[in-house]
Amino acid sequence: MAIHRNNFNNDFSCNFHTLMIYSEDLANAIKYKDVNANLVNKLKRKKPGNLDQTFQDLHQQVFEEIDCLKCANCCKTTSPIFYMKDIERAAKALRMKPLAFIEQYLKVDEDNDYILKSAPCAFLDYENYCTIYKDRPTACREYPHTDRKRMVQILDLTLKNTAVCPAVARIFTHLNV
Repeated sequence: MAIHRNNFNNDFSCNFHTLMIYSEDLANAIKYKDVNANLVNKLKRKKPGNLDQTFQDLHQQVFEEIDCLKCANCCKTTSPIFYMKDIERAAKALRMKPLAFIEQYLKVDEDNDYILKSAPCAFLDYENYCTIYKDRPTACREYPHTDRKRMVQILDLTLKNTAVCPAVARIFTHLNV
């Protein structure tokens, strides 16, 4: 599974624009961090049969309300993991050799995964558009991972994503009602 990794030591950071638009969602992620953690533990223990459908329904609902282009906090604060197929695809789009792409944009983290050298993402433009969108990494394509099957397997990651993504924070707000 491709994931984003927050490796920039600012779990609850986001830019000023994001704070203005989605401040309540991100503030709730902080305020209800323990409540959300307890919910995750309960869901992992009970493994409700409707968990995937519940997340998928909330994902649909929340993304009708939240515009990623007005936020892009994930692109500004976290790095996706780049697998070799992602590197090859992005490098080709940029007319680079994969090794040159790695040298210019990536580093190896403590888990031996390729991640971005810095934040914000080098491919995020000034209007929050991805300059390699059609060739972006799998982790970016799937983020924030709230509309997938077997959610119980990634509940810890999803909890962490409440600090980055207002949509995930809002999903947890709905789950706790």
